[in-house]
Amino acid sequence: MFRVLAKARAALGPRQVGRVQTMASHRLLVPPPEALRRPLSIPDRLLLTPGPSNLAPRVLEAGGMQAIGHMTKEMYQVMDEIKQGIQYAFQTQNPITLAVSGSGNCALEVALFNLLEPGDSFLVGTNGMWGQRALEIGERIGARVHPMIKEPGGHYTLQEVEEGLTRHKPVLLFLTHSESSTGVMQPLDGYGQLCHRHQCLLLVDCVASLGGVPIYMDQQGIDVLYSGSQKVLNCPPGTSLISFSSKAKQKIDARRTKPFSVLMDLKCLANFWGCDNKPREYHHTTPVIGLYSLRESLALLVEQALRLPTVTAVAVPAGYDWRDIVSYVQDHFNIEISGGLGPSMGKVLRIGLLGCNATRKNVDLVIEALKQALRHCPRNKL
Repeated sequence: MFRVLAKARAALGPRQVGRVQTMASHRLLVPPPEALRRPLSIPDRLLLTPGPSNLAPRVLEAGGMQAIGHMTKEMYQVMDEIKQGIQYAFQTQNPITLAVSGSGNCALEVALFNLLEPGDSFLVGTNGMWGQRALEIGERIGARVHPMIKEPGGHYTLQEVEEGLTRHKPVLLFLTHSESSTGVMQPLDGYGQLCHRHQCLLLVDCVASLGGVPIYMDQQGIDVLYSGSQKVLNCPPGTSLISFSSKAKQKIDARRTKPFSVLMDLKCLANFWGCDNKPREYHHTTPVIGLYSLRESLALLVEQALRLPTVTAVAVPAGYDWRDIVSYVQDHFNIEISGGLGPSMGKVLRIGLLGCNATRKNVDLVIEALKQALRHCPRNKL
């Protein structure tokens, strides 16, 4: 360090020496962390959780490529290809289709910050963690939030939704397509059309389902659809996918107030992603490497023709607690799995086999691990 300072003094001359001395005049109060002197060590695990999931080899390779400028023509080309991939994955022709620099939570906030204003009526399907999260964001915005509460593992019928639409006259309905905290899947056919008859927009969370369960945004009348990168797409966490219909755009264009967040202002994001046919202006620095990976994961989805299997259900004999069995499997077999409280409330263990992990070999591996867990977990000790 002192040799470097001496060279700096010689290069800068006497008038600048005082500045160099000032920069180095304070002692370091925090010593270098010893942990950072050691090589990074990450265990090799089979991830069968709702997310993150193991990365596909092609996606892993993309993450090792060199970064380029986030506003270069080459990066804009990557972004344009990502938009096309999202349109394919969502089955939508919406021009306002883009990736958000953040996880699925960020995409949810992009949707709600732009669609809702204080005082708007907001109907929320609350049958798990993500409905609760949407409810909380709506309350923070100042919307009049009306939860449709269901026990974990339940879903909403068209009749139940229509009752809520008639009673509360919301401008927006939120539903979770695949509630990762319970494993339940919400039907979507007919719900968009029902909402539109009541002058309501439909917002759907498909973070845990995209690529594993069919979804048809335009045909199902979904106005805003968002997903995440780290689940069936086998991409690193940190980017999310979102698309807005023309009806949703009209609601945003008619806002009386600006969205609370500059980072999540859809008009700025749409311009930056080339969705408005105007010259792109700087908005924020995108996660360039993350976008490489997202591009490759969408390319794999195109090659698989939206036919990636995602979930298997394994029956657990009566009298056993699946939580103890999951704990045993994770501790003894280097497999991370998760269980969902399905309609049978704990009698079925739902294991997320995400994207490239959805192989017969991995299914057999998990079933064998469960068999061994049952042999080592007597009922009287559970």
